[in-house]
Amino acid sequence: MAQSGNPLFDDGRLRTSVELMRALAHPLRLRIIALLAGQKSACVQTIYTALQQDQSIVSQHLRILRKAGLVVTTREGKFIHYLLAETRLAKAARVAGLLAEGVRRD
Repeated sequence: MAQSGNPLFDDGRLRTSVELMRALAHPLRLRIIALLAGQKSACVQTIYTALQQDQSIVSQHLRILRKAGLVVTTREGKFIHYLLAETRLAKAARVAGLLAEGVRRD
């Protein structure tokens, strides 16, 4: 990938931005984020029950969100609790804003 003239869009930042946007580019993942935004944390069972989805599907989407750094986990006994990575989500919002700004200029 060629370097952009804009330091905000160097190769590393672009890759990170693409990973973030890809992780957010699914309606169920956005619903998971919205659900977690209203709670301190939630275990998988709470999430899949609230969203009326299969446990395996929710777990798969949580894995993608976790890999992108948008959610973090804590263990309480045998339960894994998911909570939002607020700093990373704020970064994703900034990236989305920059992309939207770039599109408006074209």
